[in-house]
Amino acid sequence: MNAAIYARVSTTDKGQDPEMQLRDLLAFAQARDWTISGEYVDHMTGSKADRPAFKELVKASRERRHDIVLVWKLDRFSRSLRDLLNTLQELQELDIAFVSLKDNLDLTTSAGRLMTHIIGAFAEFERDIIRERVKAGLVNAKAKGKKLGRRGLAPIEIKRAIDAYEQDSKKSVRKVAKAARISPASAGRILKDYKAGLLDRDGHKYEKPLFSVSKTPLKSKKATPVKSGLRNLKKSRSKKKC
Repeated sequence: MNAAIYARVSTTDKGQDPEMQLRDLLAFAQARDWTISGEYVDHMTGSKADRPAFKELVKASRERRHDIVLVWKLDRFSRSLRDLLNTLQELQELDIAFVSLKDNLDLTTSAGRLMTHIIGAFAEFERDIIRERVKAGLVNAKAKGKKLGRRGLAPIEIKRAIDAYEQDSKKSVRKVAKAARISPASAGRILKDYKAGLLDRDGHKYEKPLFSVSKTPLKSKKATPVKSGLRNLKKSRSKKKC
């Protein structure tokens, strides 16, 4: 079986050396008669997801270059439980085994697969705790009168959009947004409220329209030639009687 070895040290200026990890991992692989397909070593913190060697390992796994991923310890592989579980799940879907030497975690065995489910249960428990804390924090913030959600546009920003529209009513929403230095979505909402009479020129919003907006503007009826001719005939007859 082909095995990929991953090792990591946080820094190189404090005497940390990945050779100890690599030596133990190579000895373990040789004892099991595994062929080493590649060694991946990072010299940076494990909290970062953009580790070059780790990304190469994941790419090699997706290309099925190896059958097993062998690491020295779980905290060398990933500092985040959520990231660890996501990676293990992806490896499992790719039918690639995972072994952590110092943690005695071997997913090639039934006991190792059971341990994965236990770790996943703890991760789910952690997510639920975080979710409950966030909800409790939001309730507490509302009770203190704090306004939640995104910050609304200031009247000066709304006024800039309205001024840009008034300068040229044929200007597109994107151009209005660029002139007002706001997003196109915000510019679209502003113009919609302004045309409906819910905004004045200074950017202040009202609950009721400032003016009545006709959905179907009335067209002025022009007199037809026949009707205009009859009116002229009546006028000429009345003048003769006089």
